[in-house]
Amino acid sequence: MRTFSDRALEIQPTGVRKMFDLAGDDAISFGLGEPDFQPPKVAIDAFHKAMVDGHNKYTTTAGLPALREKIARSWDSYQSGMNQDNVCITMSGTNALLNLFLTLVNPGENVLLPEPYFPLYGPDVTICGGEDRYYPCKFENEFIPKVEDLQALVDENTVAILYNFPSNPTGGTLNHAQRDALLEFAKQNDLWIISDEVYDRIVFEGEHVSFMGTGYDKVVLVNSFSKTFAMTGWRIGYIISANLEAMAQITKMQYYITACSNDAMQYAVLTAMEEAPDYPDIIANEFMERCEIIVERLNNMPGVECHKPKGAIYVFPKVHVEGMNSEEIALELLKDGVLCSPGSAFGPSGEGHLRFAYTISKEDILRGMDKVEATLNRLNGL
Repeated sequence: MRTFSDRALEIQPTGVRKMFDLAGDDAISFGLGEPDFQPPKVAIDAFHKAMVDGHNKYTTTAGLPALREKIARSWDSYQSGMNQDNVCITMSGTNALLNLFLTLVNPGENVLLPEPYFPLYGPDVTICGGEDRYYPCKFENEFIPKVEDLQALVDENTVAILYNFPSNPTGGTLNHAQRDALLEFAKQNDLWIISDEVYDRIVFEGEHVSFMGTGYDKVVLVNSFSKTFAMTGWRIGYIISANLEAMAQITKMQYYITACSNDAMQYAVLTAMEEAPDYPDIIANEFMERCEIIVERLNNMPGVECHKPKGAIYVFPKVHVEGMNSEEIALELLKDGVLCSPGSAFGPSGEGHLRFAYTISKEDILRGMDKVEATLNRLNGL
């Protein structure tokens, strides 16, 4: 007798969490992508004040109007003319992703997803009864997909493509020409673009390149305050689109997922945007310095090749040890006191890689890299 749904049985725990659960308390952790900063103090104070002032109730489904208006204004340099009606506040970026897949995907339809991937993408499509189809983002192309690889995956049931730049897990991002090629592909195939841009403020070279403001009316963008304002535990994000018809459907769906987001927290995020607007730049500068340290160390190790990321908070080096796969190497590192994620946790094309999140202090990065180098020397018989 069947006791659980097919969708529940098909979804498996992520390889990232598996390694995290195995780690001891004393391991140097490059595992989870969680900034080691606190939210701006003005936001914490505003959170407390909002609760004391009685903001502990339901809000409108789409969220606090003043916050939605502020978010819309923050995208003016990309897409002018938007207002609060173009924004829906969600309980995190992950909530936003599920909302979008539920809004756009029917059972039997398929979505093109990047690989290596953020591990929630595929299971979200499965929950909707859709099919996940993965397009490669290869090391040799600095993790930017090629249109010919995308075209081979499209059929009459393809309804959307998800882009994630800067990327988790690779740190890859794109220039305007690369963005325009991917945009044209979506237009030619009449696909929705789900653009996951949660690392838009953590960019190390030039300005963030967005799919917002490109003139295509089938763009819906996911963002979050988790990384850029160090609010991972607050679970607050948003969806924004110039397409008001899409936003009406998305907001309707949001009611049936979570009803609304946290009341007091929305006041706190609004305060952060108004009174600490440079906070994301401050932490981005720190992440850039850490990135330079870890990339230099990794590229000096045996069997390691590492691109320097242009954004986000991860490196995704190729790591070769004869006769060992990425999970086996990650487990050996864990035995020696370093937690990282095997590349296979992010899809088959992640095999041969490891992901290191540089979300710890520079001192801990250096200590961790010493341990990684010692382990790789041991495994390579050096």
